[in-house]
Amino acid sequence: MTETVSEPSTDTTGPASSEGTVAKPPRRRLAWPSTGIFGERTWRNLTIRATIAYLLSRLCVVAGAAVVAAQRVKQDQAEGVARPTNAVHKIIDVLTSWDGKWYFAIVRDSYPSHVPPHVTFDDYQARLAFFPVYPALVRWFDKILPGGDVMAGLFLNFLLGAAAVVLVGTLARTIFDDRVAYRAMLLTAMFPGSFVLSFSYSEATLLVLAAASLICLQRRQWVAAGVFASIGAATRPNGIALIAACGIAALLAIKDRREWRSLTSVLIAPIGFIGFHVFLWRRTGEKKVWFRVQGEAWHEGTSFGLTALRNTIDAFKRPLASPTDIITALSFIAMLVLIYTAYKKRLPWPVVTYTVVVLILMLAPSTVTARPRFLFTAFPLLIAAAAWLTDFEDRHAVKSRAAAAAASTDTVIVEAHTYELWMIVLGLSAAGLVAITGLYGVFGAIP
Repeated sequence: MTETVSEPSTDTTGPASSEGTVAKPPRRRLAWPSTGIFGERTWRNLTIRATIAYLLSRLCVVAGAAVVAAQRVKQDQAEGVARPTNAVHKIIDVLTSWDGKWYFAIVRDSYPSHVPPHVTFDDYQARLAFFPVYPALVRWFDKILPGGDVMAGLFLNFLLGAAAVVLVGTLARTIFDDRVAYRAMLLTAMFPGSFVLSFSYSEATLLVLAAASLICLQRRQWVAAGVFASIGAATRPNGIALIAACGIAALLAIKDRREWRSLTSVLIAPIGFIGFHVFLWRRTGEKKVWFRVQGEAWHEGTSFGLTALRNTIDAFKRPLASPTDIITALSFIAMLVLIYTAYKKRLPWPVVTYTVVVLILMLAPSTVTARPRFLFTAFPLLIAAAAWLTDFEDRHAVKSRAAAAAASTDTVIVEAHTYELWMIVLGLSAAGLVAITGLYGVFGAIP
């Protein structure tokens, strides 16, 4: 079924008002069809479709991991391993690699009670650098699910990923409309950085909490927003962006409506972050132990974005020298494009604040900088991109139909071109999802 649009008006002056001034004609928007091959476009129906897209995106991740698994099985056979593990085990190894190893160390052995001086990446105590919410959820999930903590962690993230997609759509719906919300869900499911929703990482947990907190801020549910922000700030370091979002939301609520109860979100939001550091202090006897581990074991410093810029330039100078530089460059360029769409499609200030703080924390480190998974946590940019693409499609459709009418061209053929950019974006995202999973699986790039 094709979309419908009002015919262009031949009156370019517009109706005159009672004061004698000329009023602008109403803005034309394409009407979205109420039915399609899946039936009525209700929000529930759109959510079901987005969930199907999420399942397809998880197959993309499995496909990337399966390529790595097949290569590792062949390598085991070539090296004469007596009983090489099967591909399923190798896929699980991919999905639990990198940070996943450290999270499962916390799941099994909690946090260390002592961290030696000059701790390194090779020391088991370095696990203290990772935040507690995701491993705590895995530990609880493991108690109710069979199969061990690894299966509990992966299945937990599978569910959290689906919830994150729906919540991002819900947030987009509060800002724009159902059409934009649906596309935001598809972008969230297919974005290359969404590979972390299938890895044993903490981003899936953060996305659920961040989206829930921002939705509550939009609805002025201050206590719930603060609670979600507090738990989010104890999930990942960049979760502190939610504290800033609560602060801006409260400031605007007080300025515009004298809504002083909005300060409850500001009081509650920092509790999780502060509580985690107090816990580490009490456990190890060292007040700033987390920051020391970050500096000594992970060599984290600040470059204020210079590392991301330098790696991007190096990727263009020597394209085949470093997969990590290529990933940094693509992430940096994608960030600039997404920022442009966010500039064109203005988001609410609390949402903007969260996004800006996440991006600053992504670019600030001198070691691990712009990455697809860090950009993914700035998910409001995907909402802005969905809104911009929708408006672009509408404007192009109006012009194409006007040109088709003037030239007596088949409008069905012309309208097909309005979806090209959207389909290209989804196709490139799906391909990137497979490629990123494969690169991280073969340790070809730093995640």
